[in-house]
Amino acid sequence: MTEPDLFEVVNPATEEVITTVELAGTAETDAAVARARAAFDTWRRVAPADRARLLRAFAAAVDADREHLAALEVANAGHTIGNARWEAGNARDVIEYYAAAPERLFGRQIPVAGGIDVTFQEPIGVVGVIVPWNFPMPIAAWALAPALAAGNTVIVKPAELTPLTALRLAELALEAGIPEGVLQVLPGRGPVVGQRFVTHPDVRKVVFTGSTRVGKEIMAGCAAQVKPVTLELGGKSANIVFADADLAKAAATAPYAVFDNAGQDCCARSRILVEHSAFDDFMALLEPAVRGVRVGDPADEKTEMGPLISAAHRRRVSSYVPDASAVAFRGSAPDGPGFWYPPTVLAPVRHEDRAFTEEVFGPVVAVVPFRDEQDALRIANATEYGLSGSIWTRDLGRALRVSRGVEAGNLSVNSHSSVRYTTPFGGFKQSGLGRELGPDALDAFTQTKNVFISTEE
Repeated sequence: MTEPDLFEVVNPATEEVITTVELAGTAETDAAVARARAAFDTWRRVAPADRARLLRAFAAAVDADREHLAALEVANAGHTIGNARWEAGNARDVIEYYAAAPERLFGRQIPVAGGIDVTFQEPIGVVGVIVPWNFPMPIAAWALAPALAAGNTVIVKPAELTPLTALRLAELALEAGIPEGVLQVLPGRGPVVGQRFVTHPDVRKVVFTGSTRVGKEIMAGCAAQVKPVTLELGGKSANIVFADADLAKAAATAPYAVFDNAGQDCCARSRILVEHSAFDDFMALLEPAVRGVRVGDPADEKTEMGPLISAAHRRRVSSYVPDASAVAFRGSAPDGPGFWYPPTVLAPVRHEDRAFTEEVFGPVVAVVPFRDEQDALRIANATEYGLSGSIWTRDLGRALRVSRGVEAGNLSVNSHSSVRYTTPFGGFKQSGLGRELGPDALDAFTQTKNVFISTEE
């Protein structure tokens, strides 16, 4: 008899083992797919109003469990309690938002000769969702909610490091009345469970959030079956600050645009571009803002940044700041147990430096000057990524010109917003393929069927 594959789940703030989770193998994955395939035949036929009612009950169950879900995320992922509460609320809001979709999956009537032509938005089938460790709860909800609303069944593979909130969401779905087999959570290793999603013929779509390298492998594997994918991949987003901006506000908010979740965010504005004439003033304002970031126990209400996810990831982040790095200034971080890393600002840096070109995925930001709009766009777009970014200016015309010029899928002006559940989210270039959230997400989980009915005698 094969020994079970057990994984110790660790609190990144204390390095203590929270629990042990059994990881699924290929046989368990195939069994889960079989259950999902059987459940699909029933779930797709649930009346739209009834499917909507079940999703609203699921959202209500998540709402009632928000504090518990938040506590799990604090312990498992090291998220601050403030962020974790927002994430639990976001999961609730996303499920509730898509609860309105089953009764609004409209087709079209298209004028044709000799009859009536209508379209239907049909569900795809079994959807495999591969969730990362940086935002395990909301990112799971972003995929499962529209997929379920459209009539698909879903299997979620959480990251090995952070399975706890996904497992709890599955329990809440069952408590809310979602039938067994419709939503399953299957902890497992990427090369085992994730790869089986790619190769299994009954998994009809894969949703992946993670690194661009792995995303390319998943895309290539799905191509062999002409299997659709949604990919949300890496980022190296620019925070562009013009001299006419409110420099005090731009500097005060810049740390939270990159150090939130300890920089473990695909949308992190990890490159700050500042107009040359305002560079020194901006840096003088940025330093106290960075030093003021409260790093510590994520369960403390006052904490603004927690630990990195693991010792291995801390080593990776540290590799971007070798001893000879141009560190302008740093914040502080606790000593002792926990995978801590201080908020770090690099300046001046060369445009070819690794910290300026690669996704660090940690609390490290590089600052460079630019000459004018064209120079800012040249620097901002000199990357293989195109996920997010910010533009700071008081000039509305400039804001629109630069927004249209930056090659990224999600931009904000005089703010650092990237995600609203009512609007589409996704990347340009190697930051991804497809869109999540908002009304656009439903297109990713349905396929158009055209039916012609002859009226000729």
